[in-house]
Amino acid sequence: MKRLKVGICQIKVVEDKEKNIENAEKMIREAVRNGSQLIILPEMFNCPYENKYFPLFAENYPGKTTNALSNLAKTLGVYIIGGSIPEKDKDIIYNTSYIFDKKGNMIGKHRKVHLFDVDVEGGIKFKESDSLGYGEKVTVVDTEYCKIGVAICYDMRFPELMRLMALEGAEIIVVPAAFNMTTGPAHWDILLRARALDNQVYFIAASPSRNMEAAYHAYGHSSIVNPWGEIISKADENECIIYGEIDFEKIKKVRKELPLLKHRRTDLYELYKK
Repeated sequence: MKRLKVGICQIKVVEDKEKNIENAEKMIREAVRNGSQLIILPEMFNCPYENKYFPLFAENYPGKTTNALSNLAKTLGVYIIGGSIPEKDKDIIYNTSYIFDKKGNMIGKHRKVHLFDVDVEGGIKFKESDSLGYGEKVTVVDTEYCKIGVAICYDMRFPELMRLMALEGAEIIVVPAAFNMTTGPAHWDILLRARALDNQVYFIAASPSRNMEAAYHAYGHSSIVNPWGEIISKADENECIIYGEIDFEKIKKVRKELPLLKHRRTDLYELYKK
């Protein structure tokens, strides 16, 4: 397999879980009709991005949302990276991404490792840790195409986590993310391109569309960046599906011509997991 077609569903999230799931299904089916073999959803695609909603929309696994994604993956014969949803595990709620293979099997899940606790002067104030728990694992899943790393939103600001994925063999890194109207215009493109360049991977970020009726306004601009740092597909702020092809020969070529991963000075520094 030298190429893989991906579809990123930039969904408009509303205050109705059923409608969000139905809309995701409609967009997934459209992406598959247009040839997508891997479909990616945005962060908190079934739930408004506000602390007060996370406990109300949270699900145990398996639950309504994950069952819908599993059934779609199996019925359509595609891989689905299910953005993220609020996951309830005992008394803790996590921001969690579930990954399903073509048979509908859950082959991995990522709980957001870095929680967005910020207070930017003149901008956004948000504290995810008021309602969410911390993830504890680096997530890389095996597929028939390649290894894929999965992280969530704020995670992408920590290059150590992205590098660990590359060192574990990831050739694609997928990040469902809901940057806001302060951080999005300032940092979105820079971060996506830098993480793709750092690790010589295809870097895919999937955002919700911007809903001006909601309290939280997502930046949108879901994007696919190739290992040379070029943005090969990009949305605006509106609900849409964007498409792109993963060229595995491109990854090999870039890593051969500019062998960053081989040139690391592991005699001077080391990156490791506890």
